Amino acid sequence: MGGTNNEMLSEIKDVNLSYLLLAQRLLREDKPAGMFRMGISEQIADVLAGLSMAQTVRLAASNQMLCRFRFDDHTILGALADKGKSAQTHSAILMAGQAVAQIG
Repeated sequence: MGGTNNEMLSEIKDVNLSYLLLAQRLLREDKPAGMFRMGISEQIADVLAGLSMAQTVRLAASNQMLCRFRFDDHTILGALADKGKSAQTHSAILMAGQAVAQIG
């Protein structure tokens, strides 16, 4: 059982690092678009973009997932799961109307 738990923690850390590196890349290339795609505030964007590599690796080592689903509404999740351009457009409109995450 301990081996499975260690594997899970290792996978969480890998996902965290991938997420943080992608977030930093999106924000550095086009901050407004990156903020929109990730659903984050400017304050969070500034913190993420300003992390050094050492800070990024330390933050990724958390045993908690740093990213989360933005689909609190089953309508959004259903629209995303549906295939087709109109479903993707509909889900993008719904997600754009949601409040961004805030530090606190």
